[in-house]
Amino acid sequence: MIWLQDPFLLTAGCALLGLLIGSFLNVVIHRLPKMMEQEWAAQCADLKGEDAPKAPKLTLATPRSRCPHCGHAISALENIPVLSYLVLRGRCMGCQAPISPRYPMVEALTGLLFGFAAWKLGPGWPLAGALLFMAACIALTFIDFDTQLLPDDITLPLLWAGLIFNLSNSFTNLQSAVVGAMAGYLSLWSVYWLFKLATGKEGMGYGDFKLLAAIGAWLGWQMLPLTILLSSFVGAIVGIALMVLARHGRNVPIPFGPYLAAAGIIALFWGKPLTQLYLGPIAP
Repeated sequence: MIWLQDPFLLTAGCALLGLLIGSFLNVVIHRLPKMMEQEWAAQCADLKGEDAPKAPKLTLATPRSRCPHCGHAISALENIPVLSYLVLRGRCMGCQAPISPRYPMVEALTGLLFGFAAWKLGPGWPLAGALLFMAACIALTFIDFDTQLLPDDITLPLLWAGLIFNLSNSFTNLQSAVVGAMAGYLSLWSVYWLFKLATGKEGMGYGDFKLLAAIGAWLGWQMLPLTILLSSFVGAIVGIALMVLARHGRNVPIPFGPYLAAAGIIALFWGKPLTQLYLGPIAP
């Protein structure tokens, strides 16, 4: 395709694709945790020998999106990424209830990241992989903020996808990817158990282990120290800001997944230069 060879058209096309994917990610962020809750409730009922709770079947495709306040069905014209929010002035067409600004924010963020990836990487498998990686990280970030969960339905396929893309050395070689997956999981798993043995408390969830393993599978073990350093630095700053400005208690847990995801995206584009800046030139 000719447009793939034109940097401007490729960037614009990926940015537009990002807006559309961002709209879908809003559905994933909202519905996937609820789908998990339904599944857990059904499993608990089965273990007790009871009938599963009766509730409308929820999937990523059904039922049609509706206003939570008045039940107004969202039409296609009301679901145009970012633009519909601006035209409607952030309010439901049916009842004028406010719409969360997070919806256009997710769409705009995805569009900007997709456009940047196209400009930075150009056409090819690395670009396709980067778009997939970033979409998963965005979904995991907002799900973790809402629920402090990092669903296996996203983290595990993301891990395997990283290994698959690196069969062709898209981001690193396969050996580094496999070692990265193992090291990513075991590093946070070790920190978890050391912290628990020392304090009797759980410092993080198993989803964090799996997300770092997925990042290692995509970027290789060499990017793990930088990813952990960046995520810890950003997490510490945000945590201190929450305690000082929002009076966020020390005992209130703060999700770590969003900072891992953000660090993974930074490492995806600037990992090698940042690592060389810190460590100096690496001998071949």
